Amino acid sequence: MGKRSKSLDSKQIEFIAKQKLFFVATAMKDGSINLSPKGMDSFRIIDNNNILWLNLTGSGNETATHLQYDKRMTIMFCAFEGKPMILRLYGEARPFHKRDAFWNEHIGQFPEIAGGRQLIHMKIKLVQTSCGFGVPLMDYKGERNMLNIWAENKGEDGLNEYMGLKNVKSLDGLPTGIFDESS
Repeated sequence: MGKRSKSLDSKQIEFIAKQKLFFVATAMKDGSINLSPKGMDSFRIIDNNNILWLNLTGSGNETATHLQYDKRMTIMFCAFEGKPMILRLYGEARPFHKRDAFWNEHIGQFPEIAGGRQLIHMKIKLVQTSCGFGVPLMDYKGERNMLNIWAENKGEDGLNEYMGLKNVKSLDGLPTGIFDESS
């Protein structure tokens, strides 16, 4: 059933490449736990122990806040078709913004997607698989393009205004670092 390792193997990398959806979880010692579904072409495996994820503008910015206080992050993939499996990546992560050199060095690994707000780099400490027998079979029907259309219609200035209203404080009232030059 379940297995643990310190890095991704080739079969796990192949499994991840086929997934259309993943979940990201972060938390601090106190306050709200964040668990978010993610999709689109926003996940990259750098090597067996490092991943990049392009975090897109949304109604909150919990991950970036949590990672400033506690670097722990878990990413989970589930097989919704084919052979059942759940794969979790546990590690330490750091957000990088458009103002950071890291962003400029790595953003080219992703297609142009309007609304990118952070690149999250995670160093994998533990890979865990489990059976996934309880995960339902579901058919993939395609990507939603609503987020792209929304972000493109907003434009850079509109996105910055939106982030200023929705992305500067976490649910618990802590700064997200979205516009902070010192984060």
